[in-house]
Amino acid sequence: MAQERIVPEFDSSSVQLGQEEGLRLYEDMVLGRVFEDKCAEMYYRGKMFGFVHLYNGQEAVASGVIKSMRQDEDFVCSTYRDHVHALSAGVPAREVMAELFGKATGCSKGRGGSMHMFSAEHKLLGGYAFVAEGIPVATGAAFQSKYRRETMGDESADQVTACFFGDGACNNGQFFECLNMAALWKLPILYVVENNKWAIGMAHDRATSVPEIYKKAHAFGMHGVEVDGMDVLAVREVAKEAIARARAGEGPTVIEALTYRFRGHSLADPDELRSKDEKEFWFPRDPIKRFASYLTSKGLATEEELKGIDRKIQEVVDDSVKFALESPEPDPSELYKYIFVDD
Repeated sequence: MAQERIVPEFDSSSVQLGQEEGLRLYEDMVLGRVFEDKCAEMYYRGKMFGFVHLYNGQEAVASGVIKSMRQDEDFVCSTYRDHVHALSAGVPAREVMAELFGKATGCSKGRGGSMHMFSAEHKLLGGYAFVAEGIPVATGAAFQSKYRRETMGDESADQVTACFFGDGACNNGQFFECLNMAALWKLPILYVVENNKWAIGMAHDRATSVPEIYKKAHAFGMHGVEVDGMDVLAVREVAKEAIARARAGEGPTVIEALTYRFRGHSLADPDELRSKDEKEFWFPRDPIKRFASYLTSKGLATEEELKGIDRKIQEVVDDSVKFALESPEPDPSELYKYIFVDD
């Protein structure tokens, strides 16, 4: 096993976290995990088709960043691993599951499937199947916020954009071009790199001359920071700081979250490339178990309260499957709807 790169353990002694927010973060991470486990079950039962990429293990990144933003106001841009970003952004589990089933009640009306979640209502700019494809879209969203505020005089246009992508995207041209523009114009955006060590079957260290992605921000005079992506409190702290800087007009931040996916690249991946030693190093760092331990040790929750949340989330996910199964298929007469602007 190659030398594992992890950041120093986060000092949570100065963290200001109330019980309500703590339980909200825990519930959001559990929702992501249970939802993805159910997706795997439904996929193998033949209820979903195409490629399905799960987020298991990376929940602390989505919850730590998105739950630090203004829900239904700030923008979120995702990748093909987008189900949990959608859930954290507030898209109902029913709509996400229905989309995975290709139903008309899905958040993309059954037209997007697993890799193309979208919700205008919840400011989810979309999931994107092509690597790095969402980075220019998110940069554009951040530009329009700044333009509306500074050029058009709209004081309410102080939205921040969070753009999620993986380590593999950081070798693409869009990444560097957009960092250049964002730094030049001081755009209100967070570039969140979910470095899970693998771009499909390519190990990160074999694909880049500088493995520390956050350092690439410095070439553009941009703030860059690395964080333990398996610790929701650590992610939350750097996200809050970056969001505050962006909203104050101080420009963008690259956040490199060191994380690990617990499943293969997709549900079609036998996951034979990653070593047993590597998995055994990362699996004990499960972000949900770590945060549950934190909540109980700080007296913010009892084990029974957390089990109650687990049961509640299981009911929500089971309900989403029932809703998806009972929902109608898209009407063939609407094949060309949503492609062009209606007259």
